[in-house]
Amino acid sequence: MSSGKGLRVCVIGAGAAGLCAARHVSAQSKWFQKPVVYELNSLLGGTWVYNEQVGADQFGNPIHSSMYERMKTNLPKEVMAFPDFPFPSSPDSFLHHTKIQSYLEQYCRHFALDQFIQYNKKVELVQVQPDQSWLVKVQDLPSQSVAEAIFDVILVCNGHYSVPYYAPISNIERFQGIRMHSHDYRNPTRFQGMNVALLGAAASGIDISLEIAEEATQVYLCHNNPSIPSKLPTNMVQVPGIVECISPQGFVLADGSKVQVDCLLYCTGYEFQFPFLDGSCQVKVENRTVKPLYKHLVHCEHPTMAFLGIPTQICPFPFFHYQLLWYLKTLIHPGSKLPSEADMKADTDREMQERLAQGIPKRHFHKMGAIQWRYMEELAAQADLDPPNPQVEQLYNLVHGRRKTKLTQYKADQFELDHSGKFQLRQ
Repeated sequence: MSSGKGLRVCVIGAGAAGLCAARHVSAQSKWFQKPVVYELNSLLGGTWVYNEQVGADQFGNPIHSSMYERMKTNLPKEVMAFPDFPFPSSPDSFLHHTKIQSYLEQYCRHFALDQFIQYNKKVELVQVQPDQSWLVKVQDLPSQSVAEAIFDVILVCNGHYSVPYYAPISNIERFQGIRMHSHDYRNPTRFQGMNVALLGAAASGIDISLEIAEEATQVYLCHNNPSIPSKLPTNMVQVPGIVECISPQGFVLADGSKVQVDCLLYCTGYEFQFPFLDGSCQVKVENRTVKPLYKHLVHCEHPTMAFLGIPTQICPFPFFHYQLLWYLKTLIHPGSKLPSEADMKADTDREMQERLAQGIPKRHFHKMGAIQWRYMEELAAQADLDPPNPQVEQLYNLVHGRRKTKLTQYKADQFELDHSGKFQLRQ
């Protein structure tokens, strides 16, 4: 550890999680030196940066963002804001992605974070040193020069919506139509007149299928989840998941039925990848689970490394806020020290067994949903923070119900607080 001048903190990524990290590390100058934030791209915002390009950028790196042209949030702004920085007032609740990018830029300006961000920097290596500090090697992309620095704390904020996961389909090589991942989807115009199969019915799969239905002849939303009860466009049907490709355009589904399509669009999620972590970091990804993490956040064996925002199905900005402030307190307050390595691993194993007993598969260990509120409340209590506003949970649940039954309409909803302090639909 550094002596006398505060802990040296490296933040990898300047998306929402990285900005949150920079904001709170820089605010505690008694304990921390100025944070260093390495951002791969030329702009802050991470996944919220829209880029109409697909494939590789000007430096040959894969395009990071999966943002598509018409994307609007599936959560209202009233639940999305950082607890210490509200969204600008407006009647709209569900915002276009450009409004979220603008909000993050305002957050950066308000807390003067740009001074800490180094753009076009590719972190090539993070390595544990004998004294438990961290060696970080970084390439400046325009000049291709490489520099090294030593840090006491590593905050990994590189996101997990940039490396596509392709669900396996038997004999997929037989398919001769268009095959792509939602990561490369930008708008529906290219699908005009096509029969399109979308594999996967999580948030992006559903949203993109509704867009494509405006242009396509027929849309098959292929999934093995419970049927979506909402009314759908007349040219869009739900069918079981795809099992096998049997011809240049034909697929067999899980119930034995068959479909003929011109395009297969994978909406099957993303991989957790940390290519910059040296083997000495001892981080593994198994069954879409990052190990060994305590509270889905802290490296059990190297607790000066933390991974912000690993869980899915969350209100991300408030979630980052509570994770970060709780973690920083474990670093600087003697009374908030982390448990032993053995106890952290035991706690993680206990949580995994509880989820398995509930029928939740291992690959969904990081999926939060309804349990995110208890998680944030526990972090808040342990870090002496104000707990999440119960109105946020109430609105989150209200929207969840509206989304199920009003899938094509809910993003037009506008919310306001009533006299009792609860969110209601604006009439």
